[in-house]
Amino acid sequence: MTDHDAPGSAGRGTCAEGLDARLVVDRGTFRLDVTLTAAPGDVVALLGPNGAGKTTALRALAGLVPLTDGHLRLDGAALERTPPESRPVGMVFQDYLLFPHLTALDNVAFGPRCRGATKAEARARAAAWLDRMGLAEHAGVKPRRLSGGQAQRVALARALATRPRLLLLDEPLAALDARTRLEVRAQLRRHLAGFEAVAVLVTHDPLDAMVLADRLVVVEHGRVVQEGTPSGVARRPRTDYIARLVGLNLYRGRADGHTVRLDAGPAVTTTEDLSGPVFVAFPPGAVTLYRDRPTGSSARNLWRCEVAGLETHGDRIRVDLTGGLPLAADLTTVAAAELGLHPGARVWAAVKATQTHAYPA
Repeated sequence: MTDHDAPGSAGRGTCAEGLDARLVVDRGTFRLDVTLTAAPGDVVALLGPNGAGKTTALRALAGLVPLTDGHLRLDGAALERTPPESRPVGMVFQDYLLFPHLTALDNVAFGPRCRGATKAEARARAAAWLDRMGLAEHAGVKPRRLSGGQAQRVALARALATRPRLLLLDEPLAALDARTRLEVRAQLRRHLAGFEAVAVLVTHDPLDAMVLADRLVVVEHGRVVQEGTPSGVARRPRTDYIARLVGLNLYRGRADGHTVRLDAGPAVTTTEDLSGPVFVAFPPGAVTLYRDRPTGSSARNLWRCEVAGLETHGDRIRVDLTGGLPLAADLTTVAAAELGLHPGARVWAAVKATQTHAYPA
């Protein structure tokens, strides 16, 4: 396990500047215990399944949920007992929560006013932020007349206008349609790239996380199970949830040279020469299916499987297989038709050793 992959490992920031937090929250039978560190300029994405504790962690950072234990320091200052309204924290909620009776300008000016700016100062700062967001001509418009993308940018401007040292974004693109999401994701990336403090993003969407974040922190059952760069996490997933997120078949087993005996079944031949507990991963696109046992295939890995289900996956067909080795295979629609695949069909699944990837568990 590399430093970047280790649960709780630090990012760029271990000094007084930036975020240094251990968030412990007890809520009934659920316990959140997550360590987060980040330097100014870092964008950290919290990923995890529903109920993992991502939003609880974000609300704890904002002061909306009290800590049971742990600590929360921002630029060296302890915030555990600081009320939410006094923290140098900006937050963008999933539904934006703009004030419906205020114009875009007055929505953005609200934060600076609450922090002691005069009305003129607050409105001048708000106008500058709306201009940066490309919304200067919408300053006098109320939220109901804004598109989803415009409302998202007003909410972001409102959060940034207070000059926060920590920016929290809760599913900031979830309320947008697919076309708007592409455009706003690109705009949000530009704004986050220029943000000089710490940003923490909660999302269910792996693409949002991969595009927007410098570092991913994956939370399951209230604990950090993996963290690292987006490419590092995608290349070496350590749980089934992460493997599904990045689209890989993932297995755990024990290596002896180029052979890995899986915990859940057969052996897999790999190109890596390893010893001891390992993970083995390969993409669904690396799987070739045959109706009859292949005789001329160079694949070292061959299993008898049964089709459990079929679904469209982008421009391909995702085949869910059980039997010798439970796995997912991606085929072209032509290949799926030629094989005559249907639930219950028996097939042979082959994967070349060169298309597997083994790494220490």
